[in-house]
Amino acid sequence: MTTFETTSDRQPRRVLRAVRALLIVAASCLAAPAVAEIDDGALRQTKGSFEDHFRQLDGTLPDPNVYRSATGAPGPQYWQQRADYDIAVTLDEANRRITGTETIRYQNNSPERLRYIWIQLDQNRFRSDSADQLTRTIGDDARISYNRMRAEQFLSDFDGGHKIIAVTSDGAALPYVVNGTQMRIDLPGPLAPGGDFEFTIAWSYDIADARALSPRAGYEHFPEDGNDIFLLAQWYPRLVAFSDYEGWHNKEFLGNGEFTLEFGDFEVDITVPADHVVSSTGVLQNPSDVMTREQRRRMDEAEDADRPVFIITPEEALENEAEGTDEMRTWRFEAENVRDFAWATSRKFIWDAQGYEQPNRDGAPEKVMAMSFYPKEGEPLWSRYSTQAVIHTMEVYSRYSFPYPYPTAQSVNGPVGGMEYPMITFNGPRTDPHEDGDRTYTRGEKEFLIGVVIHEVGHIYFPMTVNSDERQWTWMDEGINTFLQFIAESEWGEGMRPDRGEPRWITDYMTSSNQAPIMTNSESILQFGNNAYAKPATALVILRETILGRELFDFAFREYANRWKFKRPTPADLFRTLEEASGVDLDWFWRGWFYSTDHVDVSLDRVHHMRVDTSNPDVEEAWNREQHEDAPRSRTQVYNERDGISDREDRMPDLRDLYSENDEFTVTDKDRNEFDDFLEGLEDELHADPEWMRRVYDRAVEENLNYYVLE
Repeated sequence: MTTFETTSDRQPRRVLRAVRALLIVAASCLAAPAVAEIDDGALRQTKGSFEDHFRQLDGTLPDPNVYRSATGAPGPQYWQQRADYDIAVTLDEANRRITGTETIRYQNNSPERLRYIWIQLDQNRFRSDSADQLTRTIGDDARISYNRMRAEQFLSDFDGGHKIIAVTSDGAALPYVVNGTQMRIDLPGPLAPGGDFEFTIAWSYDIADARALSPRAGYEHFPEDGNDIFLLAQWYPRLVAFSDYEGWHNKEFLGNGEFTLEFGDFEVDITVPADHVVSSTGVLQNPSDVMTREQRRRMDEAEDADRPVFIITPEEALENEAEGTDEMRTWRFEAENVRDFAWATSRKFIWDAQGYEQPNRDGAPEKVMAMSFYPKEGEPLWSRYSTQAVIHTMEVYSRYSFPYPYPTAQSVNGPVGGMEYPMITFNGPRTDPHEDGDRTYTRGEKEFLIGVVIHEVGHIYFPMTVNSDERQWTWMDEGINTFLQFIAESEWGEGMRPDRGEPRWITDYMTSSNQAPIMTNSESILQFGNNAYAKPATALVILRETILGRELFDFAFREYANRWKFKRPTPADLFRTLEEASGVDLDWFWRGWFYSTDHVDVSLDRVHHMRVDTSNPDVEEAWNREQHEDAPRSRTQVYNERDGISDREDRMPDLRDLYSENDEFTVTDKDRNEFDDFLEGLEDELHADPEWMRRVYDRAVEENLNYYVLE
């Protein structure tokens, strides 16, 4: 039997879906409290069951002040700290270790006198005595997965964590204390408001196996050719943020909640084996030292190309894999006004690039170099879609926020499934090898690549530019970014299927008991993906498409993005800006969606239509296609058509492939052959006359009996 959520009448089915979605949305203002006691600032009710879901959030949000205005904008005395870095780092490829020295100039723009500063040492998460390792459990059933067992085995032999060699200022040693993933450095004297302090840290650490630990960075080994891909992030000691609303943001790093950092300028020398290719935050300063003349010519060509140009071709990368060398070479990068710095290196990299033209601050055209770095194991998927997805992200996100703020945007393939840093992202999808040496990709792998590139490059806007604090409010970058990802994926092509954002997809989670309010600390969230990504993204989709409408929402959201780019917003700043710029009271909406798990608990959830499963692919897939086409269309897709927003694949037909021309319901000869084998199996099992068996089968199909179950 095959079960689908449907009715025999298409119109009632649409009505049912629409009613249910409206009921879930209305939950934020209809659900009754479990107890009749309400305490919200000055408002306190102790008798009766009335609860005003439209009361203001004045008792919940922090009071406006000179740093953060009641309008949601930065206040007249808003401030934030600054940290500039000068770093030299060397990769020891054989021992998978990096050693570095960094000089940091810290600018105290706060009104506070600082007697010490805090530094992040994120690699200490992999020390055997770290809070992250000591608080891990295997569950009540005392079973352990293979992946966890592999991680434990690796850690048992791994000397993880930052090794601090020296901390000095003007040649004199500074006292410091390491506390988990944080290090406190005591200053020689108080750092006054407006003052700055320069100091140097020398350090090293062993790089983690990214396949064993699934960290946010590490190395991946390829035994077939003996090479590695290195993805380096959270690699250098970094200044902990210091803000007006929290002071030092020195919460322990346990793996989920990421980080908010201080903006600054970086000058970084990266020394690697001479046959390696480096992708990095920033702009390469010495191309003539590390690139051939032909590679530099190709880069010039790529600036004005209408399709990606190979800087290093697949054939050249394959030849480079086999070389190996004892020589070293230094790549020099500079990055202005970034909050972090990451890089990747390997001799396996294919490299392609294309210039993307956008208006600068004065409206004049400027070029951003979109680039991708990937091994042969990513082909032919990566050369076709990665850089195109980078450019598509900038086109869409810039329309709803601000022009892309940096000179490069990069996508790098490696062992990290998806992670973001200023100007560079790590993305994981690969292709499938075959015995004849060719590689192919599935529809899922194609959609995964396009989706993860959009998501991670989108993070360069949120939170790499709009600098929210994910360790405290994960949804402020993951949820907002997933919302914009949903819009960008909806503009890629008809066959693209976004994972999160459509309201009807979140109803099961919102009616479940295994959830927490969106406004929950990252380490306490019960279902991370639904809470931090899907639910806030869906809330913003509903706010845009249903409650405010596109005109009001898009203006207000763009106002928020531009107010807070290169600054540090809180949830209150977002809530107040969207209300103030739209002119609509939304306190009821924030309360229901973000501060509670309320939902309507009386509804008709499902209507199951059941019939005989023929197993005949020509019959079943035609029926599946009919159900798919009969499903309610995304309001975002409908409005895109209304507003004349064309899909990327329509503008660039060469991006279409097998999966673009044929949907998932297209029947292949393989499907039909498997069906024939199924029928033969029935004949053998029942010892039946084949002709008689076919007549029995056809009769069962023709009668097409139906029944329904309502839940």
